[in-house]
Amino acid sequence: MQRWQLRPGSTTPLVVENTPSRDPGPGEVRIRVRAASLNFRDLLALRGTYPMVSDRPIVPLSDGAGDVTKVGTGVLRVAEGDRVTATTLSNWIDGALDRVDPAFARQSIGFSADGWLAEEIVLPETALVKLPAAMSYEAAATFACAGVTAWNAIVETARIGPGDQILALGIGGVSMFAVQIAKLVGASALVTSSSDAKIERARALGAGGGVNYVTQPEWGERVRELTSGAGVDLVLENAGTLPQSLKATRYGGMVAVIGMLALLSAAGPGPARPASTEGGDLMDVFRSGATITPIVMGNRRMLTRPD
Repeated sequence: MQRWQLRPGSTTPLVVENTPSRDPGPGEVRIRVRAASLNFRDLLALRGTYPMVSDRPIVPLSDGAGDVTKVGTGVLRVAEGDRVTATTLSNWIDGALDRVDPAFARQSIGFSADGWLAEEIVLPETALVKLPAAMSYEAAATFACAGVTAWNAIVETARIGPGDQILALGIGGVSMFAVQIAKLVGASALVTSSSDAKIERARALGAGGGVNYVTQPEWGERVRELTSGAGVDLVLENAGTLPQSLKATRYGGMVAVIGMLALLSAAGPGPARPASTEGGDLMDVFRSGATITPIVMGNRRMLTRPD
């Protein structure tokens, strides 16, 4: 069985190796990988700018899908032959994250537990979700991290609904899921991008418009203009640009800070500048009346919710 390994701190950070297949233990399932997808944090991990839980070699990639080939003792939720995907945090089944065992970080697929960049993967059955018959492996392999994160922010946390407006920063995976989920629940969506061509691609997926943050660096003000001065109900903040996001948010709205993406830059390891009175950020928060909340992916129920 071939698998790739990420080796933090190594001069050769990504290597391929051959290893024997592993039989699943009690409560575990072995899966033949059919598709896997890349998230931005996978790139940061390869660059060495994402905080890893362990220094040991790890099989990367949080998201994938495949076929169950063998089950361990006590497994009841899936059977051999089932088509499955898995939640990124394998032991977060339901409820708020603060109610999960604090050891949950040790169960982050692709970061503290071996991920999907292999011919086979062994996972706890608690992480697994069966695929609908009409869903391809490729589509399923994009949902668990980016899709569930967007769903968590829009539906579970901000309770966005008909007539509401959201702003998604950039046109990465989370943002494009956000555009489509907003449309699904009857809301409208705007995006930001450095490229007018990419904004047009976002329009094709359902965005109502966008702002080029290169030609309009004060894009928060432009978002207000596009919303008749009101601002949006929700900003998905994944770029470390909180002051502009607050300008774009209506009074009493919400800014959902997406995991590590708002803290880590693609250009290097340094975190974004923390909120402080010197920069006026805390005053901006106070004046906006906005709620700022972190979004750390989502649980298994969110991945399986049918409505």
